[in-house]
Amino acid sequence: MAKVILLNKPFHVLSQFTDRERPEGQARTTLAAYLDAPGFRVAGRLDYDSEGLLLLTDDGALQQRIANPRHKLWKTYLVQVEGDIDDPALRQLAVGVTLKDGPTMPARCRRIEPPALWKRTPPVRERKSVPDCWLELAIREGRNRQVRRMTAAVGFPTLRLVRQRIGDWSLGDLQPGEHRELSVNTAARASSLPGHKRRR
Repeated sequence: MAKVILLNKPFHVLSQFTDRERPEGQARTTLAAYLDAPGFRVAGRLDYDSEGLLLLTDDGALQQRIANPRHKLWKTYLVQVEGDIDDPALRQLAVGVTLKDGPTMPARCRRIEPPALWKRTPPVRERKSVPDCWLELAIREGRNRQVRRMTAAVGFPTLRLVRQRIGDWSLGDLQPGEHRELSVNTAARASSLPGHKRRR
């Protein structure tokens, strides 16, 4: 049995336990501020300015099954974008957009009502003259800052990005900085979720 930790990574927290590339004069918060998990490694990255579900595991093979894009685990994001997105842009996101590093794979994309999320600190900057809206976007790749680049490519820059799900693992009711530990039968699918224990 392997162990998996589901963490709701807050905004402006590095997805690692130490800041190996700390900018001069700048102290950046790391995972060490929220949990003590010797032997656990992060399975897949989540950008410093993104929030939501981050997985850690004590099993190297499982880490690869989660993080390696060739296993094509769907990753679902709640995305606040600048502007009132239209159907052509949604269709383009769904079929794939061309980025500097090549075309993206087809995605799942739909417009949603503003979700009931925690308040971000600091809050997203509001522009009264420019509307915004929310999307649910799921991708099976893991390129650097991919979701942000995709929405920008269709003319709607990302304002806030919250990862809600990876495969069958979901954020659930975890609040920023909270985590949940699971035991996973590695003989079964990597997405099995037998029971949970919630911690602050």
